[in-house]
Amino acid sequence: MDDDVALLERWRGGDARAGEALFERYFDAVVRFFRNKLPDGTDDLVQRSFLACVEGRDRLRADGSFRSYLFGVAHNLLRKHFHARSADPIDFTQRSVSDMRPSPSTIVAKSRTHQLVLESLRRVPLDYQIVLELHYWEDLTAAEIAAITDVPLGTAKTRLRRGRELLLECLVALTGGTGASPVGDDELDQRVQELRACLLL
Repeated sequence: MDDDVALLERWRGGDARAGEALFERYFDAVVRFFRNKLPDGTDDLVQRSFLACVEGRDRLRADGSFRSYLFGVAHNLLRKHFHARSADPIDFTQRSVSDMRPSPSTIVAKSRTHQLVLESLRRVPLDYQIVLELHYWEDLTAAEIAAITDVPLGTAKTRLRRGRELLLECLVALTGGTGASPVGDDELDQRVQELRACLLL
C-alpha cells in the first residue's frame, strides 16, 4: 500500500485516484475528529476539510505529514465554526463543547462508563479535548499534535497531561463528586481508546 507521500506526489501529478485514496484513508478519522464536538452538522466541516486539502495540496511540504496537515485544517475549521457562532471572543483553554453546545451528544456509547467518558470529554475545555482525542483515537504523538494545533511541543505535552487530569475531574463530578472516578488511571486510557468505535455508529 502506498504511503501518504507517494499518494500525495501522484495526486499532485494529476492522478485523481491517488487523491481519492488519501481521502478514503482518512475519512473516518476526520469524522471522528468532529463527531464528539459537533453532534450535528459535521458533514459540512468534513467536506470543507477535504476541499481545503484539494485547494492547498501544493502548499504541503514534500517531507510533511499529510495526516498532520489534514488534521490541522480540521482544527482550524472547528475553531472558526465556534467563533462564527459567538458574539464574544472564545478562550478554548477555558470553554468546553458542553459550554458552547449544551445539547446532548448523539453518539451511542456501549456502556454507562463509555457514556460518562464521552460526556466528560465534552466538558473538558476544547483545546484539551482536541489533544486527548488526537492522542487516544488517532495515535498521534505530542510532536504531531503540536504541529496540528500550532503550539510549541512543550505546550502540547502540558495539554495532554492537564487534559487527562481535567477528564478525571469531570468523571468525578459526573459521578456525584465522591472523590474517585468510576475507572482507574489505566482503565481510563483503555475506555477513551475504545470510544473511537462509538463515533462512527
